[in-house]
Amino acid sequence: MDFVQQNIWLILLAVISGFMLFGGGLRGRLSGVKQIGPQEAVLLFNHDDALVLDVREPSEWADGHIAKARHIPLRQLKDKLGELEKYKDKPIIAVCRSGNRSSHACGVLKRAGFQNLHNLAGGMQAWEQAGLPKERK
Repeated sequence: MDFVQQNIWLILLAVISGFMLFGGGLRGRLSGVKQIGPQEAVLLFNHDDALVLDVREPSEWADGHIAKARHIPLRQLKDKLGELEKYKDKPIIAVCRSGNRSSHACGVLKRAGFQNLHNLAGGMQAWEQAGLPKERK
């Protein structure tokens, strides 16, 4: 008990750090959105005919994107949900630069009734680091 009293700030710091490290993954699991890496995304795309939904801005899209990805900037997603209705029963992989905006996009899709949602953890940065190709069409 003396240890706890003497080191309460260190214990609180450790608890807060742990929550920050693992809280995002837990939040994703509770929300029904799976965080996946680039290799899992490739498998979903190739084997399960997943839709890759790129929610970056047009300038980011023009700099390079995943082949056959569908581009709808996050700010337009709510207005264009009707265009995605035919994908409601298919896996959707949301992509942005780092994984933050695509996580938000998954929330928008979840609230609209989409169920099979995946967020590319690390976004296009992780895709590029994995050495996977981009196209600029």
